[in-house]
Amino acid sequence: MRNITQRHQYILNHLKKEGIVRVQELSHNLGVSEVTIRKDLRILEDKKLLIRNHGSASPLNSLISDKHVDEKEKFYILEKKKIALAAAKLLNPDDKIIVASGSTLLSFAQCIDIQQHLTVITSSVKVSLSLCRHPHIELVQLGGTLRKNSVSIIGHYAELMLNNLACNKLFIGVDGIDLNSGLTASDMNEAYINQKMIEVSDKVIVLTDSSKFGQRGFCKICEINQIHQIITDSNAPMHIVEQIRELGIEVTLV
Repeated sequence: MRNITQRHQYILNHLKKEGIVRVQELSHNLGVSEVTIRKDLRILEDKKLLIRNHGSASPLNSLISDKHVDEKEKFYILEKKKIALAAAKLLNPDDKIIVASGSTLLSFAQCIDIQQHLTVITSSVKVSLSLCRHPHIELVQLGGTLRKNSVSIIGHYAELMLNNLACNKLFIGVDGIDLNSGLTASDMNEAYINQKMIEVSDKVIVLTDSSKFGQRGFCKICEINQIHQIITDSNAPMHIVEQIRELGIEVTLV
């Protein structure tokens, strides 16, 4: 069992690395009770070193930073794979789907193994490269300006293409998901292209690991009630999950 100074340093180091710390996980890793961890977080918040959330804590700057997708791919690898496999089961022959950008969406694309015709529209260059040799997929790459951090397409021309399409499913990622703030992204242009994708899709399916719950990005994508389903890992805070389910939104835990 570490002393209080060692615990606080561990918490701050873990927060810097992961962008979020969870009470249950800290309790397990540090070998102390959840009550002790909550007291530690309260002290650190009083010192203005973090912000407490429901069952977790975030950096003092609560807005998610805009990390490169290559960096995001290194975190929550197992969780993203489970989410991707569950999402792939929702695909049907002749579906016309949109796949947005992000590390979880790339994992989803890598898990698509449909043996009948499927049309995929995507803003993500990495998703396109992953699917371009699939024999049963008709692939539509949105055109426009390349956003380097997400390796995806944004801008006016991509929006024009989306305006002329109609799709039955949209698979989208987020930088933050919160009951009050809704779905958010760390980049304004990314958020806007995602809004366009929602407008032309019958069903909106959010693929996100549990670290995004209670987080907030710089720009809003949509209200929580504009989505239909969330697929996330089993570490998602259950009190938030239940509140989302009460809104009539399906939440799948993997």
